[in-house]
Amino acid sequence: RAPFAGIVVSKDAQVGEMVSPISAGGGFTRTGIATIVDMNSNEIEVDVNEAYIARVVPGQKVVATLDAYPEWQIPCKVRTVIPTADRQKATVKVRISFDKLDPKILPDMGVKVAFLGNEPVAQKGKGSAAKALIPQSAVRQDGGNSIVFLVRDGKLERRAVNLGAQHGSDVEVMAGVSPGDSLVVRGPEALRDGQSVQIRQ
Repeated sequence: RAPFAGIVVSKDAQVGEMVSPISAGGGFTRTGIATIVDMNSNEIEVDVNEAYIARVVPGQKVVATLDAYPEWQIPCKVRTVIPTADRQKATVKVRISFDKLDPKILPDMGVKVAFLGNEPVAQKGKGSAAKALIPQSAVRQDGGNSIVFLVRDGKLERRAVNLGAQHGSDVEVMAGVSPGDSLVVRGPEALRDGQSVQIRQ
């Protein structure tokens, strides 16, 4: 009996073959009869560069795009950050859950994700000397120009920015965004102006 209800996706043993939890009989012993998938527990697992992992927190909003459906923006959120790093790749695994599952979402599909900033753009200084601080990971290059994508009314807005001094993993913005603006911190290169993100709480 299977430990949970699911869909059989592969048959791993034939009638007459030996089955054992431990493959003691070499290639002639199977370790299972079939592989089943619980479609109600589908989630995304991604590797995030450790230089940016401080910007990723449980509950953070995420927009996922399946390679099979590039125009479909799927609202998600960070479920957990795995508390260990891969020293070979300098990455940390992050698990992302879908806000709402859909039958079109299948195991092992290719996916790209965009982490949306939980906090508005920070401010450095006061009065006329105030400057916006944003994560360097939010800045993209387009034809020699620095740009960011703001999130306004459920759509992305492409905005050119003039950058100032760096402060650790953040950078000053002299013009282009204001303290309080929400922007995409990290995501696929295919983002475009006016793209719907359909963010849900």
